[in-house]
Amino acid sequence: MVVISKNPVHSVMYLILTFFCIAGHYLLLNAQFLAIVHLIVYAGAIMVLFLFVIMLLNLNQDSVPKGSYLLPFAGALSGGTLLLVLVSALKRSDTLIQQSAADASLGMLKTLGKVLYTDYVLPFEIASVLFLIAMVGSVILSKKDPLKEPETV
Repeated sequence: MVVISKNPVHSVMYLILTFFCIAGHYLLLNAQFLAIVHLIVYAGAIMVLFLFVIMLLNLNQDSVPKGSYLLPFAGALSGGTLLLVLVSALKRSDTLIQQSAADASLGMLKTLGKVLYTDYVLPFEIASVLFLIAMVGSVILSKKDPLKEPETV
């Protein structure tokens, strides 16, 4: 629906739904941290940016250029070629998912938090101080100087 939707805003909404489905797959694979980061970064930040750009462009039917009749044929040909490559790659593989003897709590948030706050506490705190400095610096740079006189032309 992302590709075939005529309305660009609906297309972005379907893409957000796709990102939620991908996050669900991460949860099924026992990778809670990846699911949360995926939702925050993609469905939260990037899709809002896409939506704002689409709304600022103010796309309507008059501004959309007419496409060639060759474009659907080229799309079907490239999609079929991609399908052929995927089928041949999957046919040669032994199994789809290699099961390993890794720890069952590998992708869990509790394990990540424990490692982050024990082994990597110094780099984590240094990064948080750098982010705080950058945030304060951006606020200071964006403020106008109240002591400076306004410029007259």
